[in-house]
Amino acid sequence: MPARLPAVRSPEFPLSREAFDRLPRLVSDWVFGYGSLIWNPEFDFVERHRVRIFGYHRAFCISSTVYRGTPEAPGAVLGLDQGGSCEGVVYRVHADQAATITEALYRREMINGVYAPRILPVQLPDGRRAGALTFVARRDHPSYLRLSHDALMQRLTRCHGGRGPNRDYAINTWQALSEWGIRDRALASIVRDLERSVDLERSADPERSVHPGVGGLDDGRPASDLLAQPAAEPGRTG
Repeated sequence: MPARLPAVRSPEFPLSREAFDRLPRLVSDWVFGYGSLIWNPEFDFVERHRVRIFGYHRAFCISSTVYRGTPEAPGAVLGLDQGGSCEGVVYRVHADQAATITEALYRREMINGVYAPRILPVQLPDGRRAGALTFVARRDHPSYLRLSHDALMQRLTRCHGGRGPNRDYAINTWQALSEWGIRDRALASIVRDLERSVDLERSADPERSVHPGVGGLDDGRPASDLLAQPAAEPGRTG
């Protein structure tokens, strides 16, 4: 039975320092990423693999008032929501760094308590089994979202936070999944709509600068070019 998490004060303010310190630290040599951890893990690792976890699916179900939005104009970021399954990337970290990496991940993901830490079973491509640390959405949290497609697109196209435009987050995640050969139809549909919105902005005002990387790849191709390409799985990294 997972440890009970402290109640939050509001969706826009972090947990108190005392409440954050009381959060149960679940430490593992393995970490499962389903969103930005795939393209921006911010920790060293020994190996990484494409895997699938069961019981949760990837969804834009978390309101972001810091990284990809503000309290006045909250963005939306990914969480693991209940039901289904999710393909992502699992990392093995050095055992002597696991506690330090766990603490860094908690400060990145758990500062307002919207996620719940879990150790979920994964099976690696070579048949090995492991328990991986990941963070699932808390449906009892005020920042948990169930948005219509139109409401989500409004946030993704308009919102901006401390780590940049909300739409960059969506596009970066989709590109990273594509590079691993992971197909996410819902996210691909969202990226297509984001591209259309960028095209409309450009046609309405050709002189207007669109944020680099939005609606296209680094070499200038549209992001949709990846949809028709076979993806090459990244190699092992140390």
